[in-house]
Parts: sequence; C-alpha cells; structure tokens
Amino acid sequence: MIGVFDSGVGGLSIWREIARQLPGHSTLYVADQAHVPYGARPLEEVRHFCEGITRFLLEQGADVIVVACNTASAAALHHLRTVFPDVPFVGMEPAVKPAAQNTSTGVVGVIATPATFQGELFASLLDRFAGGVEVLTQVCPGLVDAIERGAVSAPETREILQSCLQTLLEASIDQLVLGCTHFPFVQHLIEEIVGQEVEVVDPAPAVARQTGRVLVEMGQGGEQGQTGRHLFYTTGDPTAFTTLLEQLIGVRQQAKRLTWREGELVV
Repeated sequence: MIGVFDSGVGGLSIWREIARQLPGHSTLYVADQAHVPYGARPLEEVRHFCEGITRFLLEQGADVIVVACNTASAAALHHLRTVFPDVPFVGMEPAVKPAAQNTSTGVVGVIATPATFQGELFASLLDRFAGGVEVLTQVCPGLVDAIERGAVSAPETREILQSCLQTLLEASIDQLVLGCTHFPFVQHLIEEIVGQEVEVVDPAPAVARQTGRVLVEMGQGGEQGQTGRHLFYTTGDPTAFTTLLEQLIGVRQQAKRLTWREGELVV
C-alpha cells in the first residue's frame, strides 16, 4: 500500500497522478488539516507532525510513503529517513532541474511557501541544477488557504496569483515551477495569467513515476487488472474534506476523521 500525506488537500494533486499511473495499488491519504498550512510553521514542529503521520501510515500497512508536500519534504524528509531507515520515502522538491534545462530566457520562476525556500533542499537544488540560470523565488500569501476552502476559480484567488506572479513576469521568466502541491489546483488560473510564453511545470507526473520505480525495486510492481482500494483521512472536518475530494479530483468517497492525541494519530 502507498501512504500519501500533506498538510491538507494539496497532496491530492500527487495522489491523483499516482492513482492514474499505478491503478493496481491501494493508497491511504492523510491530510493534516488541523495544522494547515505547514508553510509558516517552525521546521521542528513540521518534523514532529510528519513523524506522527508516518507512524500512523506504517501502522496501517503502508509499504512506501510519499511526502506529498513541499514544505514537509524540505523540513522533514532527511529527518524521516533517519528515524525510519528501513522505510522507502518519496519526497517533493521543486522541479528546478527540468525548468533550468528548458529555459530560453535563462530566467526561471518558482512559487512556493516560505519554508520550502528556507530548507537546505532548495539551496542544494540551485547548486546542482541552476548553474548559469537565474532562479527567482516568490511566495503567494493566502493561496494555500484559498485552495483549502475550494476557492480555486474565485476572483480573490486570481488576485492573489496576479499579485505574486507580476514580479516574475516582469523579469521575463519562461518557466514557472509549482513548488507547492496545492498549486496545480489553480494551474488553469496561472496559465491564463502567465500566457502561452511561459511553461508551467507540475511535478506530479515525475513523483508518481518515482513511486512506481520504488515499488518495482521492492518487488511490488503490481498485477495487470488489479484495482487498488483507497482510503482518505483528515485531522480536520471530514465532511468538508469529502466535498473537496469530489470538487478537486472527482472522487466520491467519505473521508474519515483522525485526531491528534499526545503526538500520535488515532482514528
């Protein structure tokens, strides 16, 4: 089984692609909406949440865990691999490499949360893949909250995007990296704002491919004709999350509630 988690609904953009590419595998998704968004929280606090969610997913039988959250990956991926050395993790990193390879103007934009840019992971990405390319970073305050409310086409969401993208467009970017898993749900608005001259880079397909490779290495390539079972949990309001499941990814399924109790998740 594939365990997938995020602070909220953003990781569903990754889950959707995993379900499409790996239809024979069962999944369990955890949205820690009691603490969304992670982006402005201290890194140590995010690590604490990630460790608790990982323990729950392992208890439920997860074989591989996808940290479908850029903030959580930047803050906690190394920590998780240290605490759980026998568990295969697939994390998120802004897709700087393909953007740097494909830029013609030599200017790449990345939109993400503050914690993603502060982590060592992002600095390492720039060192490894952005030589000779100018990488401009931009946060989009309020965007994650808007998506969590389901306001993916609302005028206020468009205003947030226009404000945060303006500086990048003025700098002549031709690649825009979505550095937060929430952001693909407003990709239609982003593409309208940036126009056809800017390629928008969504990391979800690459993350799903990597998850498939990890499963094959584990001897769990899946069998043709199998259909996976899927469970969705939230530490927030299950009714609201169930509504967003259908709105964002077209899945009609009742989400279940999880509760934090002394640092652990309980059903």
